[in-house]
Amino acid sequence: MSKDCCDSYSPSSDSFNDIKEKLPVIECLAEIFKILGDQTRVKILYILSQKELCVCDIANILNMSMPAISNHLRILRALRLVSYRKKGRSVYYTLADKHIEDLIKIAHEHFVTEEN
Repeated sequence: MSKDCCDSYSPSSDSFNDIKEKLPVIECLAEIFKILGDQTRVKILYILSQKELCVCDIANILNMSMPAISNHLRILRALRLVSYRKKGRSVYYTLADKHIEDLIKIAHEHFVTEEN
C-alpha cells in the first residue's frame, strides 16, 4: 500500500456535512482556475493589476491582435474577473475588484518566493 494513503477506510467523523454542502460552490472556483490556466489571460490580469488600459494598449503590450485580446477579455468579464468602462470609442479594462488583484499578487509572490 502507498505511504500517502490510510491503511484502512475509517473516516474520522461524520461531521463533514458543512464541507460537503460547499462543494457545488467550489465547482465555480474550479471554473476560475480553468480560465486562469490560459497564459494569455493570466498575462492580461497581471497587466491590469498594474494599470487600467484600453484594448489596443493590451494588444500592443502582448503583441496580439485586438480581436484576440477582446475575446480573452470577454471570457474574463463573463467570470467577473475584469470590468470595463467606455470613453468615447475606447473601452478601458480594469480588474473587477480587490480580490482579483490579491489573487494575482499572492500567486506572483508564491512564484518569486519559490525561486529564491
